[in-house]
Amino acid sequence: MDKLPWLILSAGDNVAVATAAIEAGATVAGIRTRQKIEPGHKVAIADIPIGTPVVKYGQAIGRTTAEVKAGDHIHSHNLHFENDRLAATANSAPEAATAEDRARTFMGYRRADGRAATRNYIGIIASVNCSTTVCRAIADEANRTILPYYEGIDGFVPIVHDQGCGMSSTGDGISVLHRTLAGYTRHVNFGGVLMIGLGCEVNQLTLYGQSGAGNAKRHFNIQDAGGSRRAVERAMGMLREIAADVGRERRTSIPISEIIIGLQCGGSDGFSGITANPALGVAADLLAAAGGTAILSETSEIYGAEHLLRSRAINEDVASKLDDKIAWWEKYVGLHGASLDNNPSPGNKRGGLTTILEKSLGAVAKGGRSPLTAVYSYAERVTAPGLVFMDTPGYDPVSATGQVAGGANMIAFTTGRGSCFGCRPAPSIKLSSNSALYASMEEDMDIDCGTIATGDATISGKGREIFDLIIDTASGKKTKSEEFGYGDNEFVPWHLGATL
Repeated sequence: MDKLPWLILSAGDNVAVATAAIEAGATVAGIRTRQKIEPGHKVAIADIPIGTPVVKYGQAIGRTTAEVKAGDHIHSHNLHFENDRLAATANSAPEAATAEDRARTFMGYRRADGRAATRNYIGIIASVNCSTTVCRAIADEANRTILPYYEGIDGFVPIVHDQGCGMSSTGDGISVLHRTLAGYTRHVNFGGVLMIGLGCEVNQLTLYGQSGAGNAKRHFNIQDAGGSRRAVERAMGMLREIAADVGRERRTSIPISEIIIGLQCGGSDGFSGITANPALGVAADLLAAAGGTAILSETSEIYGAEHLLRSRAINEDVASKLDDKIAWWEKYVGLHGASLDNNPSPGNKRGGLTTILEKSLGAVAKGGRSPLTAVYSYAERVTAPGLVFMDTPGYDPVSATGQVAGGANMIAFTTGRGSCFGCRPAPSIKLSSNSALYASMEEDMDIDCGTIATGDATISGKGREIFDLIIDTASGKKTKSEEFGYGDNEFVPWHLGATL
């Protein structure tokens, strides 16, 4: 029997998703298409009266603004956002993990404080935008003159940003920046850290202490060094001492329970919630079953699906924390005259996504089906195992920055449109949701999940392939993003509060 050119994702759905272009007038399963349907886009499989919920994944994704006939293309021209929620049905069980899955190990670095690293970098961290150029110069010089002598060091990484001054010394803005930078100074993938300030900024170096969480951390101000060039020279002496210690680190066998992976999606399309995201969810379930941690984030991109996560919370305290995050976001966007339904980008919509509800229902699939064990604020240190949630914006660099600050020693990133991303010091795996993207951008994509849509792979099988790659990457295998050199420009702390 020939494969149908569409997928129906749930028994209660009134739309299907095209897996290939369907010409107008084609007959599929007894339904005649009334317009051309592009891959990833929705086609009605029943008549849908005006004002009626459109159902995908067994959940409402909006309401029709016109009478829809079976075979019609459903998108922004006849579907709009309505804040509907259908009841969360009973959650199916997570991917079954075997004893062999739980017993797996990776080759990582065991730090002196007992934590496990997947990479062995040295960080050059700016406390303020004013020290950004000097930090880049220090990292460039160290990579040129020191790194060649230390095969065991992955590199010197500049962590730079546009904040640190011109802001209040109290309130959410400085609190979030400080928490984010502190998370990076103690990040397990940094064997050592040098922090550079200017000297007169709001975000003073004294806020960070003299030592940090197993890292050979040191710091100084450019003004105290006597200027920019002298700051670079002073840094070289310090970094040679740090490198002598960090360069002695060697990989050793570590249980995969010590992998903490941040789950991300960007440049989503109509296939993201069907292929790459649920496959990554399988890998997250397997990791959680082994005692590891998967961090789901992007609060503005779970909106409309938060009730599904809530139904999996291990207790009411966890559920209430998630409710509080959603309520904060509703108030936050309202203060700025915006709506959470503004979220789907033009690229998302070209790929077939219409409303934030539809995008969110696909996005939460990255978290698999494991119980939700904890909810964290942005860049808060993650300590609970299993599936956890961190409150972040949906903007990928900001979200991933918070996850890494919270302790993620890896990132897995799904995309349907072709987002290019790295997040040093955490290696970033890229998963394409459709095979056309993988073929056109293979140099950026690590795994093609589009074979799920064509029926050539299963969600479970592809999820296990991702699980294997997570372990291989944790053990030192370079991702495509690492091979190209991504990761120096993707540190973007969430900017809250007034600029003064």
